[in-house]
Amino acid sequence: MMKRKYGNRSDWSRILKRQYIFKDTFSEQFTGGISLLHLVEIGEPLWVNYDSQKICIVDDGYMWLQQYPNEENYTVTTMFNHNGEVVQWYIDICYKHGVDYNGPWWDDLFLDIIVLPSGDYYLIDEDELEEALLKGQINYQQYNHAKQTADKIMGELKENKFDILKQSNAHKNLLLELLE
Repeated sequence: MMKRKYGNRSDWSRILKRQYIFKDTFSEQFTGGISLLHLVEIGEPLWVNYDSQKICIVDDGYMWLQQYPNEENYTVTTMFNHNGEVVQWYIDICYKHGVDYNGPWWDDLFLDIIVLPSGDYYLIDEDELEEALLKGQINYQQYNHAKQTADKIMGELKENKFDILKQSNAHKNLLLELLE
């Protein structure tokens, strides 16, 4: 069975103090949900490695903006450092996403794409997608759907046409105004 994940990361014990807000938004550029998780206080920073780069994605004062575009099978999490600079975009390929009594959620299809501010991008967790298929957690249709969605996004990234990334700062600023 697919894992259902929630934008508020309420199950994440690493976060000691948080602020969280979710809003539906409708504009010419973007229609869907947006949320902002302000990691006010963290128990321990989280670092990730891509090639020779080591990047901190969780620390005191960091913010995670998540965008849930309507009619799409992905969500985008923009990770900002304590200076408000983008450290990475994390694209979760999902079966579907929505909102329930716990807030916004997505049914994770295991495959992810990381985009760095340099423009470099990485398809990750292909092994998890393969394993999920072998274990019966997803079916062939969902497997193929994940691969096709990732291919489409990576094609748009290559052509610099994955425009949702360009909206990260505007969406973060909109939600920050509502938090204050």
